[in-house]
Amino acid sequence: MRKGVLEYCILCIIGKNECYASDIIDRMKDARLIVVEGTLYPLLTRLKNGGLLNYKWEESKSGPPRKYYSLTDEGKTFLTALSGTWDELSTAVSSITSIK
Repeated sequence: MRKGVLEYCILCIIGKNECYASDIIDRMKDARLIVVEGTLYPLLTRLKNGGLLNYKWEESKSGPPRKYYSLTDEGKTFLTALSGTWDELSTAVSSITSIK
């Protein structure tokens, strides 16, 4: 379940703005979802190989070139469908777990 939630969160982050891996890690930490590089990079690779992400290299002023990720058209479509599924799941779980 955690893997699916991480994938959804990562796609949402990238869907808002193309970003560098450390940007994704920072956003996840800000949300108190701790993810490490050893978890993130395989997920990014799998999403890229699945046709959901693109990347481009950009020169950095403070080190080696950076790989910036963005959603493909297929990734945008997938994220829209995943958001609908998440909303349904969240509503269902909330209805079961809420105290009345």
